[in-house]
Amino acid sequence: MPRIWRCSVKTAFRDLAAGGASADASEGARVPVSFEGRALLLRAGANLAAELLVAGVMPFRHTPVSGAPRGPFCMMGACYDCLVRIGGVTQQACMIEVAGGMEIAMPPAGPADGGTDD
Repeated sequence: MPRIWRCSVKTAFRDLAAGGASADASEGARVPVSFEGRALLLRAGANLAAELLVAGVMPFRHTPVSGAPRGPFCMMGACYDCLVRIGGVTQQACMIEVAGGMEIAMPPAGPADGGTDD
């Protein structure tokens, strides 16, 4: 029998495959957050990257060198394309659970903090 691996982050694709967020109250109460100043109501405790995608947020960031738009790709913390800034700290959205009052922004488009393009 094959071994089934379980991720500690709640599944991100369930709602996307169903064509949107579930209206089922057992899936979590909706809480207010903001992305780049845009008010959103997302499910508390749900995967942040998935909820932002369902809400129509895209892109999440722009690359430092070319400025190309980026959004969630792997949904498991390996690719870093879902980086967002929450409370001034750059984090992977796919590894974060939604909490009320989050102020989410795109990370700075320049090089990493303290870094250069050299």
